[in-house]
Amino acid sequence: MEPEEFDSDVLRQFVLSFKKGKLKPIVKSQPVPKNNKGPVKVVVGKTFDTIVMDPKNDVLIEFYAPWCGHCKKLEPVYTELGKKYKNEKNLVIAKMDATANDVMSDHYKVEGFPTIYFAPRDKKNNPIKFEGGDRDLEHLSKFIEEHSTTLSRTKEEL
Repeated sequence: MEPEEFDSDVLRQFVLSFKKGKLKPIVKSQPVPKNNKGPVKVVVGKTFDTIVMDPKNDVLIEFYAPWCGHCKKLEPVYTELGKKYKNEKNLVIAKMDATANDVMSDHYKVEGFPTIYFAPRDKKNNPIKFEGGDRDLEHLSKFIEEHSTTLSRTKEEL
C-alpha cells in the first residue's frame, strides 16, 4: 500500500480491494533494458514472467549481486556460455540483479550469490538448482545439456 494520503477511508478501500483480489503487487524492478540483444539476457522484476517463465524456452538464470566477488568472477564465464549457446533458438542464458529486482516466484529461492537455476520450458515451477559443480564453462555447459528439453543435436551426437 502506497497511499498519497492515509486515513480510515483509504485503509478501508485497500482492505476491500484486497479481499476482492483486485490488488496488484508492487514489484521492485530496474528499468526494462532498451537493448537486450547480448549473449546473456538481462532480466528485471517486470520481465521475469515474460523471459524466465516463457513456456517456449528453456532458461538458465543467474541471480547475482553487483558487489559479490564470486559473481564478478563468474561474469566472463557466463558471457562465454551465452555466446556458446547464442544460436540455440529455444534456450535463453539470463541474469538478474537480485538486489535490485523482486523475483516473482516462490520456486526460485535466492539465499546466496550467485544462485543459478535451470528452468525447463515444460517445468517452470520446478526449476533445477545448479549445485556442487565448478562454475566454469565445462560444468555449466554439461548442466545445460543434461537438463535441456530444446537443444538441437549435432551430427556428431547422432
